[in-house]
Amino acid sequence: MERFIPEMPRRRFLASCSGALALATSHQSLVASSVKSMDTMTLGFSTYGSRTIATEAVIPVLADTGYDAVEITCTKGFDAAPENVSMTRRLHIRKKLSETGLRLTSIMEHTTPQTSADVNSANLARIRNAAEFVSDITDAKNVVIQTVLGGGSWHDKKNLFLEQVGRWVEKTAGSSTTICIKPHRGGGMDTPEKAVWIMKQLNDPQRLRMVYDYSHYIYTGLELVPTIKQAAHKTAHIAVKDTVKLAEGKFRFELPGSAGTIDFTTLIKQFYLRGYRGDISCEVSGMVWSKPGYDPHRALKTCYENVSKAFQDAGVPRPQASLR
Repeated sequence: MERFIPEMPRRRFLASCSGALALATSHQSLVASSVKSMDTMTLGFSTYGSRTIATEAVIPVLADTGYDAVEITCTKGFDAAPENVSMTRRLHIRKKLSETGLRLTSIMEHTTPQTSADVNSANLARIRNAAEFVSDITDAKNVVIQTVLGGGSWHDKKNLFLEQVGRWVEKTAGSSTTICIKPHRGGGMDTPEKAVWIMKQLNDPQRLRMVYDYSHYIYTGLELVPTIKQAAHKTAHIAVKDTVKLAEGKFRFELPGSAGTIDFTTLIKQFYLRGYRGDISCEVSGMVWSKPGYDPHRALKTCYENVSKAFQDAGVPRPQASLR
């Protein structure tokens, strides 16, 4: 089996810079151990909703707002796509994460399996590059690399999904990251049940889990608590946003908590009771950030206000702000 091994020159270069970051990294380790001992869940924000702000610039903003964690979007065309981030910038991002204590929990990618061997090879390269990017900017373990699998019929696509997802897990076997597949409204894999099927067919590898995002299940006949029961023990990342039902079977995504269509208090509490100790990540849909006049600073504050209140109402602890 081919193993994922970061380039030695890259690692030596990073090691040579470790002295300057030693104090900050030690602080980050203290936060990580405190998070574990306090048995908490983190509240994060995805840079998918702040694409007009450089990654290293938004990290302090998120920390100052009160967030515990961040998901960095590495999708092609975004600021943090690995091909856009030099080693100098990677070290700067690492420094900002260490200084703020903000925890990197997830990388967002969009690599959808296709019948084209060339496309699938390029997808695998992006997954591997994302894993390398993670190793360059943090020492955190179990950072997820999450992706949807694209559209089409489940019947027609499930074996293709199975083959390519298995390949991603195998070819990144030396990485400390976790491959996380996301059921998506209108996608070929659109329910937790289908994600679980893929895991079972691959003998449930520890490094393969799912993203839970109820905004893709609401109004489809899938209820909140039953889907949580089904997904909880296979979930490594949770994304939250609201969904509004429109006419003629259409839907619109909104900022989490802004429409009141999803009970995030119950969602957070139910996952906590079932042992989930990962991130609740606020995701701003492209339906929102593509609108004229969208303000990412206002959006990230609104998300924080709404979802932090849901944490409080659920009685679920988060890391102490004073430890960051």
